[in-house]
Amino acid sequence: MINSAKDYPISQIFDIETKVVYQIPRYQREYSWSRPQWENLIDDIMENAPGYYLGSIICINPTTDSLEVQKLELVDGQQRLLTISLLFAALYAHLAAKNLDGDMQAEKINIRRKLILKGTDDQLRIIPQIQNKNQEDYIGLLSNLKLYPNNPAPAYAGNRRIFRAYQFFADRLEKMNMENGDSIAVLMDLLGKINIATLVKIEVSNHADAYTLFESLNTRGMPLTAVDLIKNKLLARMETSAPGRINYAFNQWTLLLDYLGDNYATQERFFRQYYNAYREDLKNIYSVPIATKSNIMKVYEKLIDVDSENFIKRIVEAGRVYSILLDPDKDYIPSKLVRALTDLDRIQGTPSYLLMMYLLGKQTELDLTDEHLVSITNTLVRFFVRRNLTDTPPTRDLTPLFIEIIANKETRTGAALKEYIESKLVSKSATDEAFHSKLTGAIYRENSGVARFILCDLAEHSMTTETMTDLWAKAGNNFTWTVEHVLPQGENIPKDWVNMIGNGDFEIAKAIQEECVHSIGNLTITGFNSTLSNKSFEEKRDRIDRQGHYVGYRNGLSLNRDLLDVDTWDKEKIEQRTEKLVAQILELYKMQQ
Repeated sequence: MINSAKDYPISQIFDIETKVVYQIPRYQREYSWSRPQWENLIDDIMENAPGYYLGSIICINPTTDSLEVQKLELVDGQQRLLTISLLFAALYAHLAAKNLDGDMQAEKINIRRKLILKGTDDQLRIIPQIQNKNQEDYIGLLSNLKLYPNNPAPAYAGNRRIFRAYQFFADRLEKMNMENGDSIAVLMDLLGKINIATLVKIEVSNHADAYTLFESLNTRGMPLTAVDLIKNKLLARMETSAPGRINYAFNQWTLLLDYLGDNYATQERFFRQYYNAYREDLKNIYSVPIATKSNIMKVYEKLIDVDSENFIKRIVEAGRVYSILLDPDKDYIPSKLVRALTDLDRIQGTPSYLLMMYLLGKQTELDLTDEHLVSITNTLVRFFVRRNLTDTPPTRDLTPLFIEIIANKETRTGAALKEYIESKLVSKSATDEAFHSKLTGAIYRENSGVARFILCDLAEHSMTTETMTDLWAKAGNNFTWTVEHVLPQGENIPKDWVNMIGNGDFEIAKAIQEECVHSIGNLTITGFNSTLSNKSFEEKRDRIDRQGHYVGYRNGLSLNRDLLDVDTWDKEKIEQRTEKLVAQILELYKMQQ
């Protein structure tokens, strides 16, 4: 996996006698270090013992001809290495402004050779990527310093990070000079410390090996993700196979990420689920039983190498379909399907997105109507309500289950395919007995998310168009409507509740609380949980706000009907309500409709 891994002083990383170039992939993330990182870098070099360890870099070495310029693809460590080169540029500028004798003049020339290969005028040692004009700005900066042929920096370069980093180091060196009587010796001392500071340089042969290393290395930089590496691999491949299509590829990649959003966990899940969904179509290119976080790079290296152009087309279309699962409320999606897909998200049914991506993407080919998709999705919702409460089937079996459903669908289409999928889900679902056992227990403690979903679903099923209330509305990151424990949870049971459920005996009340507080019969939904808290039962039931609106259990939700006409709330009433709600839940989420 690793071709070589060795500590090198910076003087060897920037060896003036070698033809080694570090090329940052053209479409890697832009230079993103800022003042805190620049400051830490120079402080660490100056304040620590000689030979201070600065971290590691990872390179892919594709070179086969040792006589040619060796272009190493720098896939991790670009922030650090580019910053060091900008520090060298600032040192060069300070030395160039002074009258130097022979030895000092030689040191200045050596700095130039660290930045521009010896014997050339324009071969950069570090070749930045092109995002946010990083490469143009870098070349423009070196051109301003007479290190590179005349190539003015683009407009507003001074406002971007390359120039700002250089200016930070230039200002810092100027301050050092002023504090030490304009002494060249101070600059030479810093240069010496930079040269003997060390980096671990790791060379690998491919992107998959690089990604494996990212999982175990903890460096100061901002390491690339699997998604970054897939992009770099794709665009590098297009640059060699179809250079005229590189802008098209980059624009398509941008479109794909627009579909997926900026959450990395979602992006990474999509790439795993894409292969798992279309494994039957892709296994002739590269076959693994299941795409995982550990093998994802090997999978995508193969897919991209075989046919990068077709890969782009297919992956972007899959991303468009996946965006429906992430945000189903689109004009062209039927309202019943929007509701079903929204419920699938709310019940944390994302493991099934690989199946739904496949079905939505091949809807016409598979002769599936919108009604078929609604039925399948609702079956998945019921499946996940039961699964997420009972852990049956276990998490490790979910992805293989959905892969198996796709692989074994054979020639089924339309209603036959719908029935096959639903029968498969029924066969793998938790039994009614296991589901019932969890429902009658401490459901909130078992899975508060499932408890909330069930309570909201029960309440919504009794709503009409006129009384419809969005129980999933949020204020900031928090739900407006929250789960309320009628009998309060917590160590300190209020005196009113001790009297009601324990006849004044705290130990009896505590025992009843332990047994019943998290059961479904003691839970409801309210929009004003924080105002109810540990109040007495009567206050919770009858509370109104300043406008005279009921904010307690008389809030209009049918879920609270059993709480309205009673004056006490005890173990017996909790058990009665639990039994009643469990019967409704078993009916609502039965697998065979």
